[in-house]
Amino acid sequence: MESLDVDVLIVGAGLSGIDMACRLTRALPDHTFAILEARDAIGGTWDLFRYPGVRSDSDMYTLSFPFRPWTPEAAISEGGAIRDYIRETATEFGIAERVRFDQRVVGASWSSITARWTVRVETSEGEVGHTCRFLHLATGYYDYDSGHVVDFPGQEAFSGAIVHPQFWPADLEVAGRRVVVIGSGATAVTIVPALAGAGAQVVMLQRSPSYLASRPGTDALARTAFRVLPDQVAHRVLRSKNIALTTASYMLMRRFPRGSRALLTKGVARLLPDGYAVGQHFAPSYDPWDQRLCLVPDGDFFEAISSGRAEVVTDTIDTFTPDGIRTASGRDLDADIVVTATGLRLVVAGKIALDVDGQVVDLHERFVYRGLMFSDVPNLAWVVGYTNNSWTLRADLAARWICRLLASMQRAGQTTVTPRHTVEEAGRPAVDLTSGYVQRAAGILPKQGAKRPWSVRQNYLIDRITMSGNRFDDGHLQLT
Repeated sequence: MESLDVDVLIVGAGLSGIDMACRLTRALPDHTFAILEARDAIGGTWDLFRYPGVRSDSDMYTLSFPFRPWTPEAAISEGGAIRDYIRETATEFGIAERVRFDQRVVGASWSSITARWTVRVETSEGEVGHTCRFLHLATGYYDYDSGHVVDFPGQEAFSGAIVHPQFWPADLEVAGRRVVVIGSGATAVTIVPALAGAGAQVVMLQRSPSYLASRPGTDALARTAFRVLPDQVAHRVLRSKNIALTTASYMLMRRFPRGSRALLTKGVARLLPDGYAVGQHFAPSYDPWDQRLCLVPDGDFFEAISSGRAEVVTDTIDTFTPDGIRTASGRDLDADIVVTATGLRLVVAGKIALDVDGQVVDLHERFVYRGLMFSDVPNLAWVVGYTNNSWTLRADLAARWICRLLASMQRAGQTTVTPRHTVEEAGRPAVDLTSGYVQRAAGILPKQGAKRPWSVRQNYLIDRITMSGNRFDDGHLQLT
């Protein structure tokens, strides 16, 4: 199999990878690049996840690329449409032909002598090595190989099917069957109404509640904007409006948590039958945005409950039984299918083993520069989206910043850029949420510092200002 030697090697053909490739073609047409994809298709998360109802968890005007307008009516889109949009963008920008499939990156070694990365790749035909000047890891931050799996007591006694959403069987029939969905996060909240709509009788069994907020699945302004304005202008207007509203909402909820709790629980109560136990099932013990808020388009989750096709049970599992699950309070939940929406497994840098001049890099001990580069690791970026806004907003900021950095280095005749963190501080995880999937990964996540550019902000508007411009001599980057 042919080895590559390019200026920029992008790992991952999802939203982040395609975004970076499109930015490169426009900003640095003289730079060579390629995309390595472990799977056999473009789309990343949106090609992997096929569970019922899979959809965006933020609006499409901010999740889509700013340079290619999202024109469908749905502001909250189902996964298949997002997958098609990513693939169509790759084709339109000539990116699809740059993707090498069946290329699982397992290691990367930096040589200061050659100022290049040697990237080790496993394929179905054997191992291959590629080299590049800059390595861009658009791998996301969770494990594609396995989700978070809980070994529940008595699980082997259950006579039905146990399914994890990340690996949903295409031929699984749910109509007329009893389904218990274990979990309370975005995946569970998405799957429950989809299964109910497909004819299943569904129970969502949650150990503790999450904050839920309903919003329209379509944007009323979009219908007018796309009718009277050019697509690109309309998209920009909608994108700007949603960025401002989401940012303001997040800041207000963090500033006034008590009032926000009341507002969210009252919003849920309005969508459920009178007397429903909202305080038991939809009033978390933590403040809003300590964990990510779950989006419910058009109130479909609450409609499924109100119709009687779905039920929420807040309890813990005592044991599985042959016919379902027995809770700690002694209630038996009969089931033909159990869906373990118990969360994702976080990984850093796609589980790629890194070393610099023969020294193994422990990313847990490294600090994150501007949320995208690791201290003392040359010519490498790792893309992680916002926790309070759409993934693409930060991915695109990162892509544009890296392109300007590479252009600046080219003009100055520089070959190497290395962030240097010199402050003595303990740091905290770069992803700063109390969600279970984040807390489980605390021992592997890189760190953020107390002050910028080593702190990871969750504010797109500020990041857009601080990550603009063409000056990179901020005292934290070593350029040679």
